[in-house]
Amino acid sequence: MAATSMAAALAASLPAPQAAPTPSAPTYEAIPASMAKVIDIEAEIPITSVQLDAMVVSKIIKHAKEAPGSSAHGLLLGLDLDGTFEVSNSFPLPHHSNDEDDKSVKSVARYQGSMLRSLKEVQADDSVIGFYQGMALGSFFNQTLVDTQAIHQEKLRHGGIIIVHDISQTARGNASFRAFRLTRSFLDAYKRNNFSATSLIDHRLTFSAILEEVPLKIRTNALVSSFLSTLSEASVPPAAQTNPALATSSAAIPPSYSGLNLGTGNTPRNLELIVEALDNYRTEEGNLAYLQRQIAREKAKADAYVQKRKEENASRVAAGLAPLPEEDVSRLFKIPPEPSRLESLLLLGRIDAYGKSLEETASTGLVKMYAAKGNTGN
Repeated sequence: MAATSMAAALAASLPAPQAAPTPSAPTYEAIPASMAKVIDIEAEIPITSVQLDAMVVSKIIKHAKEAPGSSAHGLLLGLDLDGTFEVSNSFPLPHHSNDEDDKSVKSVARYQGSMLRSLKEVQADDSVIGFYQGMALGSFFNQTLVDTQAIHQEKLRHGGIIIVHDISQTARGNASFRAFRLTRSFLDAYKRNNFSATSLIDHRLTFSAILEEVPLKIRTNALVSSFLSTLSEASVPPAAQTNPALATSSAAIPPSYSGLNLGTGNTPRNLELIVEALDNYRTEEGNLAYLQRQIAREKAKADAYVQKRKEENASRVAAGLAPLPEEDVSRLFKIPPEPSRLESLLLLGRIDAYGKSLEETASTGLVKMYAAKGNTGN
């Protein structure tokens, strides 16, 4: 009885339920005339440049520094406005040791969907416009990058972009960011899954025609500028605040010996990568040559069989006999399909990227070495 009266008292103290308001019909405002030419609803304005927010730059650099090796990759968020991809946000994707595992792929997809829903709930940019990839010494020519970008160019507005961040350049104090997308000729051959010699000639494909670079610029804001200014200011220890003499000496900028660094620390590793890529290319070319010889042997057998059958039919007709029926040569002889040369193209692109990185590193080191030699007076 007491429990019943207590429940009744609690129920009476609660506010009376109110009728749910009738939801109003959504209203849409017309796009202002001044913005009609800027907002590309039908995706008709071609993309000519990429604008990267400074906060995105810092997030990518931080992720690439913390990720093991060159496994840093993630999604880019933003919008396309008046022919420019404006990248306003990004988030990293988890890395798994075995990317081909179905469980790994599904877990990455779930994580990506969860992040996009969370960003949408807080009214942040949740439109995917591409992805970024951290790499070292120009090794971004690989099958995974091509496959991912091919999917993006098929499903995203304007095809999406790839932001490539060179970790080795950042380690030397030069933040390197470049934007790429697949060319139309390469994408057409990729959709047909045909990278034979004839297809490469028809599409005029070389390793330099796989990706096309898009001009990229970085937009800074007041928050990032303030943060960078605090990093450049000299800090005063607490002990020096009570002693002006210590404050004067401690506030002085310490000497920098960065000028003595020739910047050739990555040269041995770069040479190793070039040799490794050349060995892989030689192996791939050997495999292609073996397959070509095998195809030529099978075709020669098929042609010899067809020629022999024609001679037999000619002799039978001359003797007044019925010719033998023609047989399907493809069923009698297993002629292998022409091998794909995509891996060779990617290896050539990787060798070219390694060579350009080595040229940049070596040229800087040579200039510093000549300067150091001149200063010694020898």
